[in-house]
Amino acid sequence: MQRSSHDRGGRHGAGLTWHSPGAGRPLRRRGPTQGAYQPSGGLEEAREHRRDLVAAAETTGDDELAARIIGAYDVPALWTRADDPAGAAELARAAARAAARLGPDGPPALRARLLSVVAVESRGDATADAPVPRAAQAPAAERWRARARHAAEEAVRLARRLQDPALLAFGLNGAFMQSFDACGSAARRDTLGAELTRLAVDHQLPGHEVLGRLIRPQALAGLGDLAAGDAQAEEIDRLAHRNERPLAAVFTAWYRALRRCESDGWQAARATYERVLAETAGCGMPGFTRGAAALVALVPAMRGDALPDPDDFAHLDAGPYRPWLDPLLLAASGATDQARRALTKAPRPPHDHLQEALWCVLARAAASVRHLPVLRRARDELAAAAAESAGAGSGLISFGPVVRHLNAAGAVLGVNTPSSTEPAVGDARER
Repeated sequence: MQRSSHDRGGRHGAGLTWHSPGAGRPLRRRGPTQGAYQPSGGLEEAREHRRDLVAAAETTGDDELAARIIGAYDVPALWTRADDPAGAAELARAAARAAARLGPDGPPALRARLLSVVAVESRGDATADAPVPRAAQAPAAERWRARARHAAEEAVRLARRLQDPALLAFGLNGAFMQSFDACGSAARRDTLGAELTRLAVDHQLPGHEVLGRLIRPQALAGLGDLAAGDAQAEEIDRLAHRNERPLAAVFTAWYRALRRCESDGWQAARATYERVLAETAGCGMPGFTRGAAALVALVPAMRGDALPDPDDFAHLDAGPYRPWLDPLLLAASGATDQARRALTKAPRPPHDHLQEALWCVLARAAASVRHLPVLRRARDELAAAAAESAGAGSGLISFGPVVRHLNAAGAVLGVNTPSSTEPAVGDARER
């Protein structure tokens, strides 16, 4: 069995997620306060280089050469919102075209690589080729998601058949990215993370070991197993230090803020969140950091039973979360009709790390203005996550037990909830 040249343990072994391979300059851990994790100029440069190289590859006229160039980007990826959504979509489509040109009888390892690229880069709604369905509507078929899911499944199947550990690690990364197809999938992600970790340890794939371990604290936090999450976070920090992968510490710093909030409550965690927001703001991952401050600002209201104070968000950039935050802030400001219109237009949350949290935000807004179609849809989507903590699977924030939000929705709708043992949101103290 052979290992990928992208994961042999050097400074460039973990790819874009952990450092800056294009420029050959790792991230530097800076001072204790502002912008402590800052890239030394390489992440955006690497993304631009990748776009240019893929575009050039498609002009060669050599299908196999183009496929090998496009399939070379097996960089471990953890976060389900791309830093460059347009670039991710371009790469996913280029990989899909290359796989189609090779056909099902093409070199299986190369086909598996291309399909893994499709699966990894089709995170969230990056490759949507139609308007995203609205939250007020019944669930509808989404072709781009089905294509990505099938690509992930075939890539893993081919890699297992070929018994190629590096190829399987790449395929499992794609399977992880496509494991957010429904709320309540934290246990499945923990299983994927554990398999990827074992594979990486057995075959000396340090970048994918870091990835596998990073998957687990997020999933374990969603499941409420914080002790196991803590153990994984400690091991990640040791690995990141030993292998010069400082970006991994961005995720463990956020996990520890979430963990403090879960164990000691919002007031105790507030200063930790403020510090982490400042330290990671310049880490070079806008898909991860943009809008994070607005999510944090939602925590105290969403863990209790109140609507948030719109003034707390006046100077915050909600970034990609604006479509789901706006209806709640409108409802909180007393603009009931505007809130109802915003809910009618709101797209369903992306299938990503924060889908449970965003469905809870929609449910809170819908309950406050009695927008029953959105409230019913939110309750239906969240039902599968009744045993999880809302948002905790992101490793960033937690809005408390999902079942509390389900109980609150059920009280408005006049229906039973999946569990009657947990207090409704309005009956629980702020945690």
